[in-house]
Parts: sequence; C-alpha cells; structure tokens
Amino acid sequence: MPKSAPYDRPAKNTVLRSYAGEIHANPADVYAAIKRRLTPPDPDVSGFTADDDQRLLIIQGGWWYRGEYRVLPSPGGSRIEHELLNVAQAAHWVGPIAGRKSIKQSAHVFGRLLTELAAELEE
Repeated sequence: MPKSAPYDRPAKNTVLRSYAGEIHANPADVYAAIKRRLTPPDPDVSGFTADDDQRLLIIQGGWWYRGEYRVLPSPGGSRIEHELLNVAQAAHWVGPIAGRKSIKQSAHVFGRLLTELAAELEE
C-alpha cells in the first residue's frame, strides 16, 4: 500500500525553519529540477507527495520530520520556498532535539540547492 506523505499537515506541527530564495529561471523548469532531486527511488513506499499543479513537494520521514518545497513565479523567474517542520504528535517537544543535526544543516542544504539550480537553469 502506498505511503505517500499526507497532503495536509498533521494537527500538531511547528515550523522549525523557513527559507526562500530566487533564481532567474522558469518556475516549471525549477520545479521539475527540484522534483528530480527529491523524488525517492520508490516514491510509492516512502513519505513523498508531489502536487505538480501547485508546484509543491512534501517529504515526510520518520516520526518528526516534514519538509515542504514550493516553487512560485516571481518577477525575476522563480521563488523557491522551503519549510522544515516538526510533526511529532506524541512528545512533540522531542522533535527538535532528535532532529538537531538536520535542523542545523538545513540552511546550508537549502543554499546548496539554490546554487545547483542556478548553475543548471540560469542562462
């Protein structure tokens, strides 16, 4: 049975980090490039959902982690937004402790994604 990430956020959720950046490229191309990078090898058995119409990617893993990526049109090309959430339902307070390494690295990882996308897509 598929285990895609739920489209709606769980009742208990806390945004731990929120990032945004822009690159000079078409939103459809940017979304496709991010989707290629983030789609797991077998998306039907992982916590992954892609909403191509909304240009939204959701990755939900383990008991506390949820990452959401959105690609929006902007005057200069595309705005990429990323939110890292704690979705632990029980012991919600433990999520940031368990995920401290992922949280700490998240700014660097997002920055690297923007750099790679710009190198690939900007002319």
